[in-house]
Amino acid sequence: MIVVLQNIMSFVLLVLVQVLALNNVQFLGYINPYIYILFILSLPVRLPQWIVLLLGFVLGLTIDAFSNTMGTHAFATVLIAFVRSGVVHLFTSIEEGSNPMPSFYSFGVAAYVKYVILLTLIHHFALFFIEAFSFSLFWVVLFKILLSSIVSILIMLGIRSFYKR
Repeated sequence: MIVVLQNIMSFVLLVLVQVLALNNVQFLGYINPYIYILFILSLPVRLPQWIVLLLGFVLGLTIDAFSNTMGTHAFATVLIAFVRSGVVHLFTSIEEGSNPMPSFYSFGVAAYVKYVILLTLIHHFALFFIEAFSFSLFWVVLFKILLSSIVSILIMLGIRSFYKR
């Protein structure tokens, strides 16, 4: 029950921070940090896939509703929710019967950093190319993906470094 309440609080807090603060911040027109995906990245590893997909859709749709982006965040968030379990198994070996929440402590520092980097890049790639809806500005969009991903990753890793075991 405590884990459910923690996840609800995490959802609400990340959405509020994203919508009220970070959506209004654009550095140099290229950097827009998206840390709301930390909610999907922090869900327990053995949570059923359909629940992760549903939570990803609800999270993305909530951000879309506040950002007026017509489904782009929902698509990108469902995409990372879909590939998340594969990425977890790519970088870690979870013991049978355990259900850890991804963190520096449960995955190890290197594996957790790789996990966050890969899923953030997938999310940002999908989000920005759907937003641009064209490959005519490929290098500009790629530069925006790179800069926004770096800032988002640093903020998310900074947030997770304050968590205890």
